[in-house]
Amino acid sequence: MNLTYRSWRATANPNRKAGGLAPREAQHLMALACGMTQKEIAREFGVSPSTVGHSLTRIYQRLGVERGTAAVAIAIRRGWIAPMALVLLISAMTPDAHWQRVRQPRTRTVTMTKLARRELACVTGGAA
Repeated sequence: MNLTYRSWRATANPNRKAGGLAPREAQHLMALACGMTQKEIAREFGVSPSTVGHSLTRIYQRLGVERGTAAVAIAIRRGWIAPMALVLLISAMTPDAHWQRVRQPRTRTVTMTKLARRELACVTGGAA
């Protein structure tokens, strides 16, 4: 069974004994791959956050990992989930897109007050 969620697609197996992901687990893993938190996933699919937590815990145990990022990476390697081709095509066309996400450092201007100038003049022995 093929499922899609936003820019991800997954292959789910409704038969739990055959291995792979159950349909609900596939949905939760795709939402996790989109960068959503457990609360956001729960709100999106209309379940409780603890249900999402249990689902993700089962996925982590099945994959032998402890974190969501590792689960997404291994699920991609195993072919359980994959980003849609359009997203990859767009990212390949704009190789410098990662620079758009980097924050530029803020420049800070320092102004000196009259009192600070007088104190500086006292310390240095001259006019500032």
